[in-house]
Parts: sequence; C-alpha cells; structure tokens
Amino acid sequence: MRLAFRVSYLGSSFFGSQMQAACRTVEGDFVATCQRLGLFADWREAGFLCSGRTDRGVHAYGQVVAFTTEFPDRAIRTLNLQLPSDCWCTAYAKMPPDFHPRYNAKSRTYRYYFSKHPRDIAAMGQAAPRFIGCHNFANFARIRDKNPWRNIFGISIGEEGGFAYLEVKAESFLWHQVRCMAAALLLIGEGEKDEMYISSLLEGEVKSPLQPAPAEGLILFDIDCGIVWTPMPMAERSTGHLDHVGEHHALMAKVCQVLRTPDF
Repeated sequence: MRLAFRVSYLGSSFFGSQMQAACRTVEGDFVATCQRLGLFADWREAGFLCSGRTDRGVHAYGQVVAFTTEFPDRAIRTLNLQLPSDCWCTAYAKMPPDFHPRYNAKSRTYRYYFSKHPRDIAAMGQAAPRFIGCHNFANFARIRDKNPWRNIFGISIGEEGGFAYLEVKAESFLWHQVRCMAAALLLIGEGEKDEMYISSLLEGEVKSPLQPAPAEGLILFDIDCGIVWTPMPMAERSTGHLDHVGEHHALMAKVCQVLRTPDF
C-alpha cells in the first residue's frame, strides 16, 4: 500500500532533509526508522520520496513523505514511537500506487520568522505584494542551472507571539529564494530601502544574489498535495523535546538580557 505522511521536524540538528551518506538528514533518519521497523528493505524499491527539500537548519511543519509498504498498519501505529524526538508524523493518508509527493504538489508555503523585530512592519507589508505573480528571481536565489522564473501565488507579513513573519506561497521555489526575499523585506522594514527596491531586483539586470537571511527562522509550513489527512498523535518524547528546546532558548534570551544590562 502507498502511504503518505505529513511530517514535522526541528531542523537544527539535521544537515538538511535530503539523504547524504556521511551526515544526519531527515530522509536518512526516516528511512533508517522504516527499515528498522521492517516496513521496507530498499527505499528505492519502496518509492520513498519527499515533496520538497530543506537546507541545513531549516524546519518543517508540513513536509510530505510517501512510500509503499506491505505493513501499513504497523507504519501508522509505530512510526512516531521510533522516529527521533526531533522528527514526527502529524497525519497520514492511504494513497493511489502512483502517488508522487513532489509531482502531485500543487503549492508550497513557507514561513520565515525574523529574529530581529523590524522597525516598520507596515512598510514590509506594503512592499511584499510586489513579489506576487511570475517573476525572474535570479537576484533572489542560487539558481545554478535552474529556470529562475517562479510564480508567487500569495504573500503576507504578520505578527505572532512578538515575532514578525513572512508567509509566501508558490508552486515551487529556488534554492535560498525565501530567505533572500526575507532579507530584502527586512531591509525595507529597517528603513534602509524603499518598496521600489523589490521591483528593481525583479526587473533589473542580474547581479550577485542577496545574502540570504539565517536558516533557523525558516519553516516549510505546508505542501498542498490535495490530501485529506487523518491526524496522528504526537509522541510524548517529541513534545518533551520541543518543550526542552523552547525552555533553553527562553533561558538564553534572559541570560543575554542580564549580561548586557549594566550594574551602575
């Protein structure tokens, strides 16, 4: 049976999602877990595939993974008990044999959370729609031999829990594209550029691409494959891991605040 899983992971300890021989990756850990559970022996024969790739340090809320197995019930019942604590499944679906999570994806949505709160979020929100539509993103990505044209379906700037974020939806993205878009919008939010800066990069001559914003703020938020998902319970060790990481970072924020406060 062909199964699809919606997968979340905290990317801090992974060298990206794509399988690599000498590094810890999301695909590598997921395949190893499936093999340990006896769900398949060869990941190629099982048609193991992800909908998208994420770079080192990038997180996911809605990655999609698919594979074929003779033991679907075992997979659904035990994957979250055996996956590492920083990677877990949030839902599953039984799919047709020819389901391909990359080619069947209708859109991909990313969120980028800014570590530094911009001074002028309104200016960023006003500039962001300039990205909507089909544009040449050569100045916003590492294109290599890829077609630099991408179609942006929607984009917005929001605030959540004291953090500003960029949310952008497209059929597909180039390498570093979202992080470079975030970097450009942050320049506008800090008053270093105006909104015409976006248009000048999209419509002007190709220069060296922007320096991408740091990876740790980026989340692969959703991949729309037209799937009706059945929710899966999250393992306690994964929730505990997130609580621990969250407490650690909150503590470090307090330590940094104390260290920079003069005692005179």
